[in-house]
Amino acid sequence: MASHSPATTGFQNVCREIHGACDEPRRMSRLLAHWSPSERQQIKVAYRAMFGEDLVARLQKTVTDDQDNELCNLLYLWMLDPAERDAIMARDAIESARTDYRVLVEIFTRRKQEQLFFTKQAYLARFKKNLEHDLVTEPSHPYQRLLVALATSHKSHHDEPSQHIAKCDARRLYDEKNASGTGLVDEATVLEMFSKRSIPQLRMAFCSYKHIYGHDFTKTLKKNLCGEFEESLRVVVKCIYSPSKYYCKLLQRSMQPPRTNKRLVTRAILGGDDVGVDEIKLAFKNNFGRNLEDFIHESLPQSDYRDFLWMWQGGQ
Repeated sequence: MASHSPATTGFQNVCREIHGACDEPRRMSRLLAHWSPSERQQIKVAYRAMFGEDLVARLQKTVTDDQDNELCNLLYLWMLDPAERDAIMARDAIESARTDYRVLVEIFTRRKQEQLFFTKQAYLARFKKNLEHDLVTEPSHPYQRLLVALATSHKSHHDEPSQHIAKCDARRLYDEKNASGTGLVDEATVLEMFSKRSIPQLRMAFCSYKHIYGHDFTKTLKKNLCGEFEESLRVVVKCIYSPSKYYCKLLQRSMQPPRTNKRLVTRAILGGDDVGVDEIKLAFKNNFGRNLEDFIHESLPQSDYRDFLWMWQGGQ
């Protein structure tokens, strides 16, 4: 057998187990669910070094052979590089009968500022199309205008967040809304701000808004006063301001009776991967007053899919 680098030797045993379980989704889920993103990348490197085979390609074949098995799809996406995964999810969202803008919002508001750049590169390489161009439709949708603004911001801002700018932006949001007399936000102001600020800078602005005015910015976007733009903006702001809260609520909603929406669960797990499972668990406890592990056990019947969720949230 070929020699292995120190980075791969620590994963040799698990790679052997994975190699023997590639056609058994339940075993695979128990082997893969609890690893961090960086550990999963190391496992892929070690697997290729040991067996001369791409683990993701092997998992993709399993998905092709069993297209109705959401667990197989989850395992495949789970082991992809984040940019590749987001590119595939973006394409699926755009090609659905009605564009799933919420999936795109989640992708465009990832925590790491450079993530969207790599996602757009992966999208171009895989689909030979430009992600931003694929977003543009006529007539334009408010989500689309917000996403284009966020994409513009990602091109130019790499500075550390500024508390001074955050306070100025918070006051501007407040003043513009109150000056309108309609209860609606000024769309031009919001789009300009989104196009000039990084995700961390926007998050700081929404934190400043709550500190200054005593309530979340989303509370000002009351449903009874909302237009279509405000409703879209609420979702984007929630995803930026508190992603752990956003994804824990997505998880909770996806597992409501009478039937679990596994595609929504998959989306919550993959999005939560960017936030961190510990933050998701804490947010779930704070929002619903119960442990995520208990909720999973009570909401899902015994299945391979539940086994993955159990291992993902820290079960043994």
